[in-house]
Amino acid sequence: MVLVVYWYGCVCFGIVAAAFIGSLWVSSRKDIVSRCEEDSAYESLLAARSDANPRAQVGSNQLWTSCWKGVHPGWLVVTRFASFVIMAAFLSWDTLEWDASIFVYYTEWTFALVMVYFVLGTVFSAYGCWVCLNTPLPENGARDEFLKRDVEENVTENSVTYRENDATNKFKLRSRYAQEEFQQRAGFWGYLMQTIYQTCAGAVILTDIVFWCVLVPFLSNSHLGLNMLMSCMHSLNAVFLILDTLLNSLPFPLFRLAYFVQWSCMYVVFQWVLHACGFIWWPYPFLELNTPWAPLWYFALAVVHIPCYGIYAVIVKAKNSILPKLFPHSFVRSY
Repeated sequence: MVLVVYWYGCVCFGIVAAAFIGSLWVSSRKDIVSRCEEDSAYESLLAARSDANPRAQVGSNQLWTSCWKGVHPGWLVVTRFASFVIMAAFLSWDTLEWDASIFVYYTEWTFALVMVYFVLGTVFSAYGCWVCLNTPLPENGARDEFLKRDVEENVTENSVTYRENDATNKFKLRSRYAQEEFQQRAGFWGYLMQTIYQTCAGAVILTDIVFWCVLVPFLSNSHLGLNMLMSCMHSLNAVFLILDTLLNSLPFPLFRLAYFVQWSCMYVVFQWVLHACGFIWWPYPFLELNTPWAPLWYFALAVVHIPCYGIYAVIVKAKNSILPKLFPHSFVRSY
Protein backbone atom coordinates (compact mmCIF):
# COMPACT_ATOMS: atom_id res chain seq x y z
CA MET A 1 0.00 0.00 0.00
CA VAL A 2 1.72 3.14 -1.21
CA LEU A 3 -1.24 5.43 -0.49
CA VAL A 4 -0.59 6.71 3.03
CA VAL A 5 -3.62 8.47 4.47
CA TYR A 6 -3.31 11.33 6.96
CA TRP A 7 -6.10 13.27 8.61
CA TYR A 8 -6.18 15.74 5.75
CA GLY A 9 -6.51 12.81 3.35
CA CYS A 10 -9.66 11.78 5.22
CA VAL A 11 -10.99 15.30 4.79
CA CYS A 12 -10.40 14.97 1.04
CA PHE A 13 -12.29 11.68 1.05
CA GLY A 14 -15.15 13.43 2.79
CA ILE A 15 -15.21 16.28 0.26
CA VAL A 16 -15.39 13.89 -2.69
CA ALA A 17 -17.99 11.70 -0.96
CA ALA A 18 -20.13 14.72 -0.14
CA ALA A 19 -19.90 15.99 -3.71
CA PHE A 20 -20.82 12.58 -5.12
CA ILE A 21 -23.73 11.97 -2.75
CA GLY A 22 -25.00 15.51 -3.25
CA SER A 23 -24.90 15.12 -7.03
CA LEU A 24 -26.73 11.81 -6.78
CA TRP A 25 -29.43 13.50 -4.72
CA VAL A 26 -29.79 16.30 -7.27
CA SER A 27 -29.87 13.94 -10.26
CA SER A 28 -32.42 11.63 -8.61
CA ARG A 29 -34.63 14.49 -7.47
CA LYS A 30 -34.46 16.66 -10.57
CA ASP A 31 -33.92 14.18 -13.38
CA ILE A 32 -34.95 10.59 -12.67
CA VAL A 33 -38.08 11.56 -10.75
CA SER A 34 -38.99 14.28 -13.23
CA ARG A 35 -39.17 11.75 -16.05
CA CYS A 36 -42.22 10.31 -14.32
CA GLU A 37 -43.97 13.66 -13.87
CA GLU A 38 -46.09 15.19 -16.60
CA ASP A 39 -45.21 18.74 -15.57
CA SER A 40 -41.48 18.21 -15.95
CA ALA A 41 -39.68 20.17 -18.67
CA TYR A 42 -37.31 17.27 -19.27
CA GLU A 43 -39.47 14.23 -18.74
CA SER A 44 -38.29 11.72 -21.28
CA LEU A 45 -36.70 11.16 -24.63
CA LEU A 46 -39.43 8.77 -25.65
CA ALA A 47 -41.97 9.94 -28.18
CA ALA A 48 -44.34 12.48 -26.66
CA ARG A 49 -47.54 11.13 -25.22
CA SER A 50 -50.76 12.54 -26.59
CA ASP A 51 -52.04 13.54 -23.13
CA ALA A 52 -48.84 15.26 -22.06
CA ASN A 53 -47.91 18.89 -22.13
CA PRO A 54 -45.73 19.45 -25.23
CA ARG A 55 -43.31 21.51 -23.13
CA ALA A 56 -43.05 18.59 -20.70
CA GLN A 57 -41.23 16.46 -23.18
CA VAL A 58 -37.81 16.26 -24.73
CA GLY A 59 -38.75 14.69 -28.03
CA SER A 60 -36.51 12.14 -29.64
CA ASN A 61 -36.48 14.34 -32.76
CA GLN A 62 -34.41 16.88 -30.80
CA LEU A 63 -31.54 14.41 -30.90
CA TRP A 64 -31.18 14.81 -34.64
CA THR A 65 -32.87 18.05 -35.66
CA SER A 66 -30.93 21.30 -35.93
CA CYS A 67 -31.70 24.63 -34.33
CA TRP A 68 -31.33 26.16 -37.80
CA LYS A 69 -34.44 26.11 -39.97
CA GLY A 70 -34.19 23.98 -43.09
CA VAL A 71 -30.95 22.25 -42.08
CA HIS A 72 -31.20 18.59 -43.05
CA PRO A 73 -30.16 15.98 -40.44
CA GLY A 74 -27.50 14.88 -42.91
CA TRP A 75 -25.45 17.91 -41.99
CA LEU A 76 -25.42 16.77 -38.37
CA VAL A 77 -24.38 13.31 -39.52
CA VAL A 78 -21.44 14.82 -41.40
CA THR A 79 -20.29 17.17 -38.64
CA ARG A 80 -20.67 14.63 -35.85
CA PHE A 81 -19.01 11.80 -37.74
CA ALA A 82 -16.17 14.05 -38.93
CA SER A 83 -15.64 15.27 -35.36
CA PHE A 84 -15.47 11.67 -34.15
CA VAL A 85 -12.99 10.62 -36.85
CA ILE A 86 -10.67 13.57 -36.24
CA MET A 87 -10.78 13.12 -32.47
CA ALA A 88 -10.18 9.37 -32.84
CA ALA A 89 -7.12 10.09 -34.95
CA PHE A 90 -5.66 12.44 -32.34
CA LEU A 91 -6.45 10.06 -29.49
CA SER A 92 -4.76 7.22 -31.38
CA TRP A 93 -1.75 9.45 -31.98
CA ASP A 94 -1.70 10.33 -28.30
CA THR A 95 -1.87 6.66 -27.29
CA LEU A 96 0.92 5.67 -29.70
CA GLU A 97 3.05 8.53 -28.39
CA TRP A 98 2.67 7.73 -24.70
CA ASP A 99 1.12 4.19 -24.67
CA ALA A 100 -2.05 3.27 -22.76
CA SER A 101 -0.77 4.88 -19.57
CA ILE A 102 -1.88 8.23 -21.00
CA PHE A 103 -5.37 7.36 -19.77
CA VAL A 104 -4.34 8.25 -16.24
CA TYR A 105 -5.13 11.83 -17.33
CA TYR A 106 -8.54 13.41 -17.02
CA THR A 107 -8.03 14.90 -20.48
CA GLU A 108 -8.07 11.49 -22.16
CA TRP A 109 -11.11 10.44 -20.14
CA THR A 110 -13.01 13.50 -21.28
CA PHE A 111 -11.72 13.25 -24.84
CA ALA A 112 -13.00 9.67 -25.08
CA LEU A 113 -16.35 10.67 -23.55
CA VAL A 114 -16.82 13.40 -26.17
CA MET A 115 -16.13 10.77 -28.83
CA VAL A 116 -18.86 8.55 -27.36
CA TYR A 117 -21.25 11.48 -27.61
CA PHE A 118 -20.41 11.98 -31.27
CA VAL A 119 -20.91 8.27 -31.99
CA LEU A 120 -24.39 8.36 -30.44
CA GLY A 121 -25.11 11.65 -32.18
CA THR A 122 -24.10 10.21 -35.54
CA VAL A 123 -26.42 7.22 -35.06
CA PHE A 124 -29.40 9.38 -34.10
CA SER A 125 -28.72 11.85 -36.92
CA ALA A 126 -28.57 8.95 -39.38
CA TYR A 127 -31.96 7.86 -38.07
CA GLY A 128 -33.20 11.39 -38.73
CA CYS A 129 -32.07 11.04 -42.32
CA TRP A 130 -33.96 7.75 -42.51
CA VAL A 131 -37.11 9.46 -41.22
CA CYS A 132 -36.85 12.19 -43.86
CA LEU A 133 -36.03 9.73 -46.63
CA ASN A 134 -38.95 7.43 -45.83
CA THR A 135 -41.53 10.16 -45.41
CA PRO A 136 -44.27 9.40 -47.94
CA LEU A 137 -45.18 11.79 -50.74
CA PRO A 138 -48.03 13.73 -49.04
CA GLU A 139 -45.83 14.40 -46.03
CA ASN A 140 -42.84 14.93 -48.27
CA GLY A 141 -44.03 18.40 -49.21
CA ALA A 142 -44.23 19.33 -45.54
CA ARG A 143 -40.86 17.79 -44.74
CA ASP A 144 -39.02 21.09 -44.90
CA GLU A 145 -41.65 22.68 -42.69
CA PHE A 146 -41.10 19.89 -40.16
CA LEU A 147 -37.39 20.64 -40.06
CA LYS A 148 -38.01 24.37 -39.92
CA ARG A 149 -40.61 24.51 -37.16
CA ASP A 150 -39.69 25.42 -33.61
CA VAL A 151 -38.92 22.37 -31.52
CA GLU A 152 -41.47 23.54 -28.95
CA GLU A 153 -44.33 23.27 -31.49
CA ASN A 154 -46.41 20.13 -31.20
CA VAL A 155 -48.10 19.39 -34.52
CA THR A 156 -50.92 16.91 -33.89
CA GLU A 157 -52.31 14.36 -36.28
CA ASN A 158 -55.59 16.29 -36.33
CA SER A 159 -53.91 18.91 -38.55
CA VAL A 160 -53.41 16.31 -41.28
CA THR A 161 -56.32 16.03 -43.66
CA TYR A 162 -58.30 12.86 -44.12
CA ARG A 163 -57.02 12.54 -47.67
CA GLU A 164 -53.38 12.73 -46.58
CA ASN A 165 -53.97 10.19 -43.82
CA ASP A 166 -55.55 7.80 -46.27
CA ALA A 167 -52.54 8.09 -48.58
CA THR A 168 -50.04 7.43 -45.80
CA ASN A 169 -51.80 4.62 -43.91
CA LYS A 170 -49.94 1.86 -45.72
CA PHE A 171 -46.55 3.41 -45.12
CA LYS A 172 -47.33 4.05 -41.46
CA LEU A 173 -48.45 0.46 -41.02
CA ARG A 174 -45.19 -0.84 -42.49
CA SER A 175 -42.94 1.41 -40.47
CA ARG A 176 -44.93 1.51 -37.23
CA TYR A 177 -43.20 -1.35 -35.46
CA ALA A 178 -39.72 -0.25 -36.53
CA GLN A 179 -40.33 3.29 -35.28
CA GLU A 180 -41.84 2.13 -31.98
CA GLU A 181 -38.88 -0.13 -31.39
CA PHE A 182 -36.46 2.69 -32.12
CA GLN A 183 -38.37 5.12 -29.90
CA GLN A 184 -38.18 2.67 -27.00
CA ARG A 185 -34.45 2.37 -27.49
CA ALA A 186 -34.19 6.14 -27.91
CA GLY A 187 -35.69 6.47 -24.47
CA PHE A 188 -32.53 5.02 -22.92
CA TRP A 189 -29.89 5.78 -25.53
CA GLY A 190 -31.26 9.24 -26.21
CA TYR A 191 -31.31 10.04 -22.52
CA LEU A 192 -27.75 8.73 -22.28
CA MET A 193 -26.68 10.86 -25.24
CA GLN A 194 -28.13 14.01 -23.70
CA THR A 195 -26.53 13.25 -20.33
CA ILE A 196 -23.12 12.62 -21.91
CA TYR A 197 -23.44 15.85 -23.90
CA GLN A 198 -24.04 17.91 -20.76
CA THR A 199 -21.33 16.06 -18.83
CA CYS A 200 -18.85 16.74 -21.61
CA ALA A 201 -19.84 20.41 -21.66
CA GLY A 202 -18.49 21.04 -18.19
CA ALA A 203 -15.62 18.56 -18.49
CA VAL A 204 -14.09 20.10 -21.62
CA ILE A 205 -14.16 23.57 -20.05
CA LEU A 206 -12.53 22.23 -16.87
CA THR A 207 -9.92 20.28 -18.83
CA ASP A 208 -8.89 23.15 -21.06
CA ILE A 209 -8.91 25.79 -18.33
CA VAL A 210 -6.76 23.65 -16.02
CA PHE A 211 -4.32 22.90 -18.83
CA TRP A 212 -3.96 26.36 -20.33
CA CYS A 213 -4.34 28.43 -17.15
CA VAL A 214 -2.68 26.22 -14.50
CA LEU A 215 -0.46 23.47 -15.89
CA VAL A 216 1.17 25.30 -18.80
CA PRO A 217 2.04 28.60 -17.08
CA PHE A 218 2.93 27.37 -13.59
CA LEU A 219 3.99 23.73 -13.69
CA SER A 220 6.86 21.91 -15.37
CA ASN A 221 6.34 18.22 -15.97
CA SER A 222 8.28 15.66 -17.95
CA HIS A 223 4.96 14.27 -19.16
CA LEU A 224 3.81 17.71 -20.23
CA GLY A 225 5.09 18.82 -23.59
CA LEU A 226 3.46 21.79 -25.26
CA ASN A 227 3.42 20.69 -28.87
CA MET A 228 0.85 20.31 -31.62
CA LEU A 229 -0.51 17.07 -30.18
CA MET A 230 -0.96 18.42 -26.65
CA SER A 231 -2.41 21.66 -27.95
CA CYS A 232 -4.98 19.85 -30.08
CA MET A 233 -5.87 17.41 -27.29
CA HIS A 234 -6.71 20.39 -25.08
CA SER A 235 -8.63 22.43 -27.60
CA LEU A 236 -10.34 20.21 -30.19
CA ASN A 237 -12.63 18.69 -27.58
CA ALA A 238 -14.13 22.09 -26.79
CA VAL A 239 -14.06 23.30 -30.42
CA PHE A 240 -16.01 20.34 -31.80
CA LEU A 241 -18.48 20.29 -28.91
CA ILE A 242 -19.22 24.02 -29.24
CA LEU A 243 -19.62 23.55 -33.00
CA ASP A 244 -22.18 20.83 -32.33
CA THR A 245 -23.92 23.08 -29.79
CA LEU A 246 -24.30 25.77 -32.45
CA LEU A 247 -26.07 23.22 -34.66
CA ASN A 248 -28.09 20.98 -32.34
CA SER A 249 -31.42 21.60 -30.62
CA LEU A 250 -30.66 19.84 -27.34
CA PRO A 251 -31.72 21.58 -24.11
CA PHE A 252 -29.19 22.43 -21.43
CA PRO A 253 -30.76 22.19 -17.94
CA LEU A 254 -28.54 23.49 -15.15
CA PHE A 255 -29.23 20.58 -12.78
CA ARG A 256 -27.31 18.23 -15.04
CA LEU A 257 -24.21 19.73 -13.46
CA ALA A 258 -24.70 16.75 -11.14
CA TYR A 259 -23.52 14.29 -13.82
CA PHE A 260 -20.44 16.40 -14.48
CA VAL A 261 -19.60 16.23 -10.76
CA GLN A 262 -20.13 12.46 -10.72
CA TRP A 263 -17.82 12.06 -13.72
CA SER A 264 -15.03 13.96 -11.96
CA CYS A 265 -15.59 12.05 -8.71
CA MET A 266 -15.18 8.76 -10.56
CA TYR A 267 -11.89 9.97 -11.98
CA VAL A 268 -10.60 11.00 -8.53
CA VAL A 269 -11.59 7.63 -7.06
CA PHE A 270 -9.80 5.97 -9.99
CA GLN A 271 -6.64 7.86 -9.03
CA TRP A 272 -6.98 6.81 -5.40
CA VAL A 273 -7.36 3.17 -6.40
CA LEU A 274 -4.26 3.39 -8.62
CA HIS A 275 -2.18 4.80 -5.77
CA ALA A 276 -3.55 2.27 -3.32
CA CYS A 277 -2.32 -0.41 -5.74
CA GLY A 278 1.22 1.00 -5.88
CA PHE A 279 1.12 3.82 -8.43
CA ILE A 280 3.38 6.54 -6.99
CA TRP A 281 3.06 9.39 -9.49
CA TRP A 282 0.20 11.89 -9.51
CA PRO A 283 -0.75 13.18 -12.99
CA TYR A 284 -2.11 16.34 -11.37
CA PRO A 285 -0.17 17.69 -8.35
CA PHE A 286 -3.31 19.19 -6.82
CA LEU A 287 -4.71 15.67 -6.34
CA GLU A 288 -1.92 14.65 -3.98
CA LEU A 289 -3.03 13.61 -0.51
CA ASN A 290 0.28 13.91 1.36
CA THR A 291 0.07 17.63 2.03
CA PRO A 292 -1.94 19.61 4.60
CA TRP A 293 -3.10 21.84 1.75
CA ALA A 294 -4.87 18.92 0.05
CA PRO A 295 -8.33 19.67 1.54
CA LEU A 296 -8.14 23.21 0.22
CA TRP A 297 -7.21 21.99 -3.24
CA TYR A 298 -10.00 19.40 -3.26
CA PHE A 299 -12.56 21.92 -2.05
CA ALA A 300 -11.46 24.38 -4.75
CA LEU A 301 -11.72 21.66 -7.40
CA ALA A 302 -15.23 20.82 -6.21
CA VAL A 303 -16.33 24.44 -6.34
CA VAL A 304 -14.74 25.14 -9.74
CA HIS A 305 -17.16 22.69 -11.34
CA ILE A 306 -19.91 25.27 -10.94
CA PRO A 307 -18.29 28.05 -13.01
CA CYS A 308 -17.01 25.54 -15.58
CA TYR A 309 -20.51 24.23 -16.18
CA GLY A 310 -21.79 27.78 -15.95
CA ILE A 311 -19.45 28.94 -18.71
CA TYR A 312 -20.94 26.41 -21.09
CA ALA A 313 -24.44 27.28 -19.92
CA VAL A 314 -23.66 30.91 -20.80
CA ILE A 315 -22.54 29.78 -24.27
CA VAL A 316 -25.87 27.99 -24.77
CA LYS A 317 -27.77 30.97 -23.35
CA ALA A 318 -25.93 33.33 -25.68
CA LYS A 319 -26.74 31.04 -28.60
CA ASN A 320 -30.47 31.18 -27.78
CA SER A 321 -30.42 34.92 -27.04
CA ILE A 322 -28.13 36.45 -29.63
CA LEU A 323 -28.56 34.25 -32.71
CA PRO A 324 -32.38 34.67 -32.89
CA LYS A 325 -31.82 38.45 -33.05
CA LEU A 326 -29.16 38.14 -35.72
CA PHE A 327 -31.03 35.50 -37.73
CA PRO A 328 -34.72 35.89 -36.80
CA HIS A 329 -35.96 33.90 -39.79
CA SER A 330 -33.38 31.12 -39.66
CA PHE A 331 -32.74 30.25 -36.03
CA VAL A 332 -34.92 28.18 -33.68
CA ARG A 333 -34.44 28.38 -29.94
CA SER A 334 -33.53 25.20 -28.08
CA TYR A 335 -34.72 24.75 -24.52
